[in-house]
Order: sequence, then C-alpha cells, then structure tokens
Amino acid sequence: MCAMEALDLDRIVAQLLEVRSCRPGKLVQLTEGEICALCIRSRDIFMDQPILLELECPLKICGDVHGQYSDLLRLFECGGFPPEANYLFLGDYVDRGKQSLETICLLLAYKVKFPENFFLLRGNHECASINRIYGFYDECKRRYSIRLWKTFTDCFNCLPVSAVIDDKILCMHGGLSPELSTLEQIKRVVRPTDVPDTGLLCDLLWSDPEKEISGWGENDRGVSFTFGPDVVQRFLRQHGLDLVCRAHQVVEDGYEFFARRALVTIFSAPNYCGEFD
Repeated sequence: MCAMEALDLDRIVAQLLEVRSCRPGKLVQLTEGEICALCIRSRDIFMDQPILLELECPLKICGDVHGQYSDLLRLFECGGFPPEANYLFLGDYVDRGKQSLETICLLLAYKVKFPENFFLLRGNHECASINRIYGFYDECKRRYSIRLWKTFTDCFNCLPVSAVIDDKILCMHGGLSPELSTLEQIKRVVRPTDVPDTGLLCDLLWSDPEKEISGWGENDRGVSFTFGPDVVQRFLRQHGLDLVCRAHQVVEDGYEFFARRALVTIFSAPNYCGEFD
C-alpha cells in the first residue's frame, strides 16, 4: 500500500483542471500520496454504494474514455463540469490513451466530491490482467510506482458493474449474459473481486451485440459471447425495461442503436487511436 496524504479535493480538482488552457497532452503531476488517498477514499464510497446502482434522470451517460484526458475535459466543457450536471460513465477510463492517470484521477476526485451525482461503472480495462498490458501499468510505473498501480487495482476491484436508470434503462460496460436471468444476480456479486475469465461478471464487462445472429454466438475477442437482437428484445420484455445502454465498442458518431433501438452503444473517445480521423 502506498503512503496516503490528506485529501484536499478542491486543490486536486483545480490542479487537474489547470491544463484546460494549455496545449493538449500537458501532464498534471499530483503527488503519489494524493493519488493513493483518492483511490482509498473512492474505494470506500464504491463499497458503500450498491454494485447495481439505481439512478434517476437527469443524467448524462458517457462511454469509453481510454486515457484521452483532453477529450474528457472537452466532454465536461460541453456537458457541464460537475455538479452542473449528473454523470454516469460506463468504464474503460485507462489504457491506450496517453493520460490515463489524469483521466482516472479527475473521475475519482469528482466521485469523492459528488458521490450522489457522479457515478463510475467498471469496464473490462479496470482489471489488472488487461491494464497490465495495454498501457496503464507502464504509465504508473514510469510516472510513479508499481505500488500505485496495485492501489488502483484494489480500487477498481470495488467498482459497481451495472446501473438501472428510472427502472427502465439497464447500463453496463459490455452487454448481456446467458447467465443473467434476474437483476438480483448482479446484486449477489461480492466485491472486491477480480474479473473472472467466464461467467456473469465477465459477460457484463465483455460481451457484444451482433446484428447477424440470433441467440448467442462466439466472440471474436476470445472472451465472453455475442448476442443477437432477439436476445435483447426478449430480455427487455422479461424485465419490463426499455433500453440496454452499453459502451465497449468504437462507434463512429459516438453512439449507435441496435435491435430496433432496444440497445445503444456509446463511445466517448473521439478519434480513438486514429480510428475515425
């Protein structure tokens, strides 16, 4: 465990927002102790709140951010900096982009500052075995220490995995699961937990909709499943829901509907890895 410092949230947020007027990519170097305190405090809040969040509108929902810090700042400039608006982020805060640390620190700081108005779900990259490979571990090691990366892992292992908005919209990072027959099953997942290779929690973070199939199919990612429009329609009908809202895939306009608007994919990292320049 890294050495924790007293948490001056207002100063941390101000420092993280200072770079708004600078060229994109300017680093913000908080102390390791401050970041550690942020992880521990937010972890406590995640554990105090349910693993399946029950939220109400108005609420802005955001998809993958992937360490694209200047894009996150632009997103808040458009939607309003907390607490001007309520937010739900659907996971994948770290990896691939150049500023995972600034990104996750600002999000955690807002979570601690506005715990009832700002919500973060777990993505498949909030998992040690994934972010060990795709950039976050290296960024932590280069700028701070492996010890700090482990503190983030402890925090990520406590994130909620799903949310229901106004009893009508089910949100998660990945998608549905063949094991999901009642929402009570999500509530029974015990935290802290790593993301297993198979099963309900894995699917919620990893599965994908697939236009061309009915039922369940193999996933090209080599993890979890794909599911057809019929699976979505049946699931909504059985649970009295209107919409599944998820992230996890790059979509060109930032959002894309599926299964006659029964599911929407949201992605919030513009020009992600040059995908749609």
